[in-house]
Amino acid sequence: MSSDLKFLLQREAVSAGFDAVRVTSPDAIPEAADRLIAFLADGRHGEMAWMTAHAERRKSPQALWPEARSVVMLGLNYGPDENPIATGVAANRAVISAYARGRDYHDIVKAGLKRVARALHAASGGDVKVFVDTAPLMEKPLAAAAGLGWQGKHTNLVSRVHGSWLFLGAILTTVVIQPDAPEVDHCGSCRRCLDACPTHAFPTPYQLDARRCIAYLTIEHPGHIAEEFRAPMGNRVFGCDDCLAVCPWNKFAAATREMRFHARAETKNPPLAEILALDDAAFRVRFAGTPVKRTGRDRVVRNALIAAGNAGDPALLEPVRRLLHDASPLVRAMAVWAIARLVNAADLRALAAALRAGETDAAVTAEWDRVSLALPQLA
Repeated sequence: MSSDLKFLLQREAVSAGFDAVRVTSPDAIPEAADRLIAFLADGRHGEMAWMTAHAERRKSPQALWPEARSVVMLGLNYGPDENPIATGVAANRAVISAYARGRDYHDIVKAGLKRVARALHAASGGDVKVFVDTAPLMEKPLAAAAGLGWQGKHTNLVSRVHGSWLFLGAILTTVVIQPDAPEVDHCGSCRRCLDACPTHAFPTPYQLDARRCIAYLTIEHPGHIAEEFRAPMGNRVFGCDDCLAVCPWNKFAAATREMRFHARAETKNPPLAEILALDDAAFRVRFAGTPVKRTGRDRVVRNALIAAGNAGDPALLEPVRRLLHDASPLVRAMAVWAIARLVNAADLRALAAALRAGETDAAVTAEWDRVSLALPQLA
């Protein structure tokens, strides 16, 4: 029976567009709970309060669903058609992570999971539940336990077949299915991913401090980005692929077969000036159906302003200047930082004199205070 279900899972997974499917047991990752507790205790999750709110259920699949007896892990290749960091992107254009350049993977992966889960239920009679990234389930350790790959020193899953580029989905079921063997760690002495990180987000191999990670800062972090991280961000406006892209196992990876993951014109290194010009309505239209939309206009424009400040392109001065009057303090604060890197001292003094006195938000005022330190005569 179990072998028949394995064959069915393989057939249905391929039919649904997945590139890999393996099975593990709900109790296969006992060590993951201790790692999670340590991660949260150190505060390395940053502002992601949902991680602490659901920590108990996240510890194991059976804490999430006690009736679960097997975990089916599926992978969908989203490999880009070119190495995201192999060719430089002009400083006045935005870098958007490869995973976010096409259709939101949640929609595509979940649809495929439901198709496979329905077939499994029909064949076995067992109950099934599907999960894509939004439930308190530790997909990466489970995928490693199932043999889809291993968690590299950057904590992400690495596959010998697909490199760094797998979206993961899970089916929990009450059916007992023979588990597959886990994958072994093939990182060896390599540390390219650790050395590639612009903000040094890995305290040690196999550990991540999200508070220093550009992907976290540009996507999850809701507030003002600390000054120490702004210059290292460069022109990364949504996410960061550096630690993934440098992995030598990517030499075996192929570009995704899923056309909906291919980059759109709106997301493949768009001009910073276009992003800076977006109001909320235009933002929603431009990034409809992509992961970028979920982060919201203010955060993405905040990131684009940091990129503009780093770009040093005088052509970005006017789009940045307009945002000094934006309704969002998050945007205004980064506009101050960017403008200070784009204008000469005389113009900066004039702007500060005109705008600083009327500013009511403490974070924006703090940015003007930094300008004042650079230009003491403002005080």
